[in-house]
Amino acid sequence: MVVAVVYVAVLALLVASNWVIFSKAGEAGWKSIVPIYNLFVLARICGRAWWWGLLLMVPFVNLIAAVVLSIDLAKAFGKGAGFGWGIALLGPVFFPLLAFGDNVYQGGSNPPPSRMARAA
Repeated sequence: MVVAVVYVAVLALLVASNWVIFSKAGEAGWKSIVPIYNLFVLARICGRAWWWGLLLMVPFVNLIAAVVLSIDLAKAFGKGAGFGWGIALLGPVFFPLLAFGDNVYQGGSNPPPSRMARAA
């Protein structure tokens, strides 16, 4: 019973953290709780193309994509690669630090190309 309560509390903390992170990045917070769609929005927040969200659904490839997006997320909020590794490996600790700290969204580190640049 205690394990279930702790599990639900950690889950609620992570949902709230993601909501705040999305809000800080200028996205609507509800987008963080919509399955699959949140991966595409997260890729956009990190400054990656939409298909990075798709990579998070491919087995084994998702491990590498998750680390890359974690580092990009940290950089988008002005943190270093070490903080990004912390997000990747200890998410329940580092997501609340990113969300409820005084971090400001500075934009993705790899902005995707505009539509016109791809068309040319």
